Amino acid sequence: MQKLSERKKKWVERTVANDRSYKLFLYNRFFIFLILALSQLVGFAILFSLLVYNSRLGLSLQILLAILELFFVLYIVNKNERPSTKMNWVLLIVLLPVFGVPFYLLYGEGRPTRKMRNKVGIAKKENKKSVAEFYGERTPFAPQNRGEAVSYYLDVYNDYPVYKDGEVSYYKSGEDMFPVMLDELKKAEKFILVEYFIIAHGKMWNSILEILLEKAMQGVQIRIIYDDFGCMMTLPPKYDRYLESLHENIRCMTFNNVVPLFAVRMNNRDHRKILVIDGKVAFTGGINLADEYIAEKQRFGYWKDTGVKITGNAVNSFTQMFFYMWNAFRKDKEDIKKFLTPLTEQPNQAFISRIQPYDDSPLDKISTGESVYMDMIGCAEKYVYIFTPYLVLDDFMRSALISAATRGVDVRIVTPGIPDKKLIYRITRANYDILIKAGVKIYEYTPGFIHAKSVLCDGRYAVVGTINFDYRSLYLHFENALYFSDCKAVEDLKQDCEETFALATLRNDTPIKRGFIGRVLDSLFRLFETLL
Repeated sequence: MQKLSERKKKWVERTVANDRSYKLFLYNRFFIFLILALSQLVGFAILFSLLVYNSRLGLSLQILLAILELFFVLYIVNKNERPSTKMNWVLLIVLLPVFGVPFYLLYGEGRPTRKMRNKVGIAKKENKKSVAEFYGERTPFAPQNRGEAVSYYLDVYNDYPVYKDGEVSYYKSGEDMFPVMLDELKKAEKFILVEYFIIAHGKMWNSILEILLEKAMQGVQIRIIYDDFGCMMTLPPKYDRYLESLHENIRCMTFNNVVPLFAVRMNNRDHRKILVIDGKVAFTGGINLADEYIAEKQRFGYWKDTGVKITGNAVNSFTQMFFYMWNAFRKDKEDIKKFLTPLTEQPNQAFISRIQPYDDSPLDKISTGESVYMDMIGCAEKYVYIFTPYLVLDDFMRSALISAATRGVDVRIVTPGIPDKKLIYRITRANYDILIKAGVKIYEYTPGFIHAKSVLCDGRYAVVGTINFDYRSLYLHFENALYFSDCKAVEDLKQDCEETFALATLRNDTPIKRGFIGRVLDSLFRLFETLL
């Protein structure tokens, strides 16, 4: 077994210590980025204002600015877009044209750059071709009733099959799932795929990294993806190079490296959480690789999150998700066929349970995550239970929740009792009144912050994944989730919901008093909700 050099051991020990100087370095990195980025915006605004109001060309530039305003307003109004989003952008451009027009050019379309789109598009096509060569052509899922509409949509329009073999295990907290993750990692014989929005030094990541190093020395292939923005405050620069220097069997990629520029591509982050071991076991959910997720570190009270473990043929879908992202941005492409596992025979009995992993990307004109949520809410007959850390709703989602509640469905939403982002928390609370008036029950998780993203419908259908009920998750980020039905994991999620309700404050009974000024501020903040 190959041993780590003393230099590398010392580096690990020094970094793992996460002492005050290391934290200070990370904070400096973040604030330097923030200052440089904001200085560009302020500088542009000052320069443009000087040109418009203090030069001979001022009148001409004002006329040009008015024409640009009119052009963008007409363009936005005629787009096939959500009314609330269109209204927000129109007001921002009309009220603050110097800021509004540049911001719309950067963020208004909510899509990746053409370069990113092309890379991911090509990788997906090659991925699909390789999968078809490995498994052969398959028969699309044929729905038998209204309750199977989600499975049909994910299969036919998103190319993620339905599976009825294997099992789903539900975990109501990170500390419950973590030891299971470690046990499964120790069993790895061929490969381990790790893709997370946040990786942070501490007990969780250090324990995983120790196993990854051991497995790499045994010949196991390790592939790691982490989002550079998500890890800006938790990992040093070029940490991917450090990981690759540890062993030749470890390869690592940072997604969408942070640069101090207002650029379109900076708006799209890899918010996915995927762990795959040998193509036999996969984990996903809201749990990142950081100590607050396993109750080793306290941030904003108790940090509640949820996750699932998947076995069986469905694990191959997570492998596909991982490698289209990997091959889109790495020069050394991987042959996905080397990482796929042959399909085991599926049961012949009628469809009883469904296991269906899927992902969502900002490349699509339709949000897969929102479509799944909307369809589940629309199909509900008895109840819909929702966990989400953020509640930034558009007209369609708000209408769907109100419609379900007014037709007698028991709609319950759990949001944090202690916020991690105060501005988003204020916007979240601004959505309470209209929902409560329609009969939706809003709970705030009293012990602290709830980071879980899950939906339970009628005790039969469920989603656990990374997709929040907010604009960024639904339209700007790369996300993933698991749709499953009629299995024990659904019952476990229901029990967790009931236990969580008991620990939460029902806001229907204790309304939030904002006053006139508070309501005005909330209305102004919502103009910028697509940028938060």
